[in-house]
Amino acid sequence: MHLGATLRLLRVDAGLSLRDLARRIGVSSAYLSRVENGVDAVPTPERLAAIARELDVPSTLLMDVAHRLSPFVAHYLEEVPGASALLLDLARRRLTAEQLSRVRAFLDAEFPVRAAWPDAPVPALAPVLAPGRMVLRMTCGALEDALDVAAGRLAADLPGVSASRLVAELRRREAESSNAVGNGVAVPHAYVANTPPLAALVTLARPLQVETPDDVPLRMLVVLVGGERGPTWLARLAHVARLASHGLAERLADVEQASQVHERLAELESPR
Repeated sequence: MHLGATLRLLRVDAGLSLRDLARRIGVSSAYLSRVENGVDAVPTPERLAAIARELDVPSTLLMDVAHRLSPFVAHYLEEVPGASALLLDLARRRLTAEQLSRVRAFLDAEFPVRAAWPDAPVPALAPVLAPGRMVLRMTCGALEDALDVAAGRLAADLPGVSASRLVAELRRREAESSNAVGNGVAVPHAYVANTPPLAALVTLARPLQVETPDDVPLRMLVVLVGGERGPTWLARLAHVARLASHGLAERLADVEQASQVHERLAELESPR
């Protein structure tokens, strides 16, 4: 896990300088720089929540990338000691995603939520990732090769947008700041006006030895394009980082069919 890379990715796409974001959350730019570069420890849940507010993304996303418990949950566990025992019991039973969905359905029917959850829904990856835009176990010698292939698949579903234009924009964003979020995953992305959000997936047969925030070789690219900006776009990026922190690269490393990709994404993206 490398939360700092995700924070930098989101900050740059939000158009905020290091100094701007640091000032808004009441810390020094030197401290925030150390966090982004993985030198300082992961910020407290309260500080992560403050960063999420300034970036206008769901705080649960950043908490999950950092594997931190949100203040909302922590306070509830403090107030209701029996809740901790129940969570421990769930962990011991090692329920699958499908089984947890059944538990959730029971809770929704028996104990309806009385107040809206503080965070907005997070846009999932699976709906914008079509089988034709998956390139599995590709062999290549450079990151540029993978970007070229992904751009070609994306351009085929974007009338009037050429692969060369997409590649140029993807490389421009990569030059601005690295899109690697750690755990073997990079999230190259490009803004293309008047286009729907689309994703391409490239898994690598042999990891690429490129610079990453945690020094883990690159094993996968999730390439995003779209005409949206603002909170929804940032939430998409943060969500992919969350998937990476939960082992996306490992789960898809041996996959050879598109249907398997969607099956494993369904497990990772099931309601928590």
